[in-house]
Amino acid sequence: MSASISKPKAAPRISKEKMYQTILSPLVTEKATALSEKSQVVFKVPLTATKPDIKQAVEGLFGVTVRAVNTIVVKGKTKRFKGRPGIRSDWKKAMVTLADGQSIDLTTGLS
Repeated sequence: MSASISKPKAAPRISKEKMYQTILSPLVTEKATALSEKSQVVFKVPLTATKPDIKQAVEGLFGVTVRAVNTIVVKGKTKRFKGRPGIRSDWKKAMVTLADGQSIDLTTGLS
């Protein structure tokens, strides 16, 4: 009886198009800028994006190693538009922690 050693499953690779659809835009706020000192970057992502998808997209687009991904769904506020009540849409943001010594320069853009 031989013991079979199972290899960890490799995450399925996603296409370049899916990567661009996963990372909608960088989030540039005071808090996000302060996080860059801790080698973290904040992105706006679709509500349907998962943590493994976000990790693969950031690694594929920017060529960095991602250590962790934290996500939060920002609930839309109730606001008034032209005197009538309305609700802003919910959106999701992802805080991506990079490996030590790595960074993403958001001012240059993607090639």
